[in-house]
Amino acid sequence: MNTPVMTELIFPSPTVSAFQFGPLTIRFYALAIIAGIVVGVWLTARRLRFRGGTMSQTLDIVTWAVPFGIVGGRLYHVITDNQLYFGPGKDPWGAVRIWEGGLGIWGAVALGLAGAWIGARRAGVPFTAFVDAAAPGLLIAQGLGRWGNWFNNELYGEPTDLPWKLQIHAMNQATGQAVMTPDGTPVILGYFQPTFLYESLWCLGAASLLMFLDRRYRLGAGSVFALYVVLYTAGRFAFELMRSDLANTILGLRVNTWVSGLLFVAGLALVQAFRSRPRSEVETSSPDLRQDRAAATERTNT
Repeated sequence: MNTPVMTELIFPSPTVSAFQFGPLTIRFYALAIIAGIVVGVWLTARRLRFRGGTMSQTLDIVTWAVPFGIVGGRLYHVITDNQLYFGPGKDPWGAVRIWEGGLGIWGAVALGLAGAWIGARRAGVPFTAFVDAAAPGLLIAQGLGRWGNWFNNELYGEPTDLPWKLQIHAMNQATGQAVMTPDGTPVILGYFQPTFLYESLWCLGAASLLMFLDRRYRLGAGSVFALYVVLYTAGRFAFELMRSDLANTILGLRVNTWVSGLLFVAGLALVQAFRSRPRSEVETSSPDLRQDRAAATERTNT
C-alpha cells in the first residue's frame, strides 16, 4: 500500500524584480508604486466629486502632493535607515537610487500633506475635504505598493513553517535577478512570515471600512483622515513587531514601531476632536455636482 505524499505549501517570491525595455531598466517596485498612485488618485477624484469637487481640482492637488510625498518618503527612509548608505564600505549614492526600493510612509504622508495643502489652497478646495476624500485611496495605494517589496524579496518577518510561508531568494539589486547557484537554481535564503502581504491585506480592508463608515455616518471634517491614521498605525504597529529585517531601534523597539504607536494615540485624539464637526464639502455652483451630491446623500440615508 502506497503512503500518500504530502505536498508542502510555499508562497513563492519572484526571482526577477526588473526587466529591460530598450535602454531602460523597469523595476516592478516602481510599477507597484505607480499602480497604487493611479488607483488612489482615481478613487480620490471620485470621492471628492461627491463632496462637490471636480476631477480637475483633484489633479491640481495631486500634482503637488505626489512629488512631495515621494521625496518625503525617500528622505524618511534614508534618515531612519542611514546605515544602509553611509559608513565604511557603503555607497552613499544609493541614497538617491529610489528605483531600487526604500520609501518611508511617514515621510511620504508628512510631505505629501504639505504638498496637498499647497495644492488645495491653489485649487480652492478645503484641505479637510481633500484629505477625507483621499484617505481610502491612500490606503489602497499603500496596499498595492507593498507588492513591490514582494518583487524585491524584502520586508519579511521571522522564519516560519506556516502553510503560507514566504520563500525568499538572495537578490542582486543591480541586475534585478536572483543570485544563482553553480547548477543554475536560485539561492533561497529561507522561509519567512509574509509581512508585506499582511500589511497589504490590512490596508485594503481598512480602506473598505473607511468608505463604509463615511457613507453610513457622514463623519465630521477631518475625521476620515484621522480614522485612516488610527487604522493604519494599529496594523503597522503589529507588523513592525513581526519584521526581521535590520532597522534602527530605540529602547529595543524599531523606530517605526514607536512612530506607529505615537501616531495611533494622536489619531485617536483627532477622531475625538473632529467627531462633532460638519462633514467636509467643496462649495460649488455646478447644478450637475449638486445633483450628484444630493443623490449620494439619498443613497446614504436609505
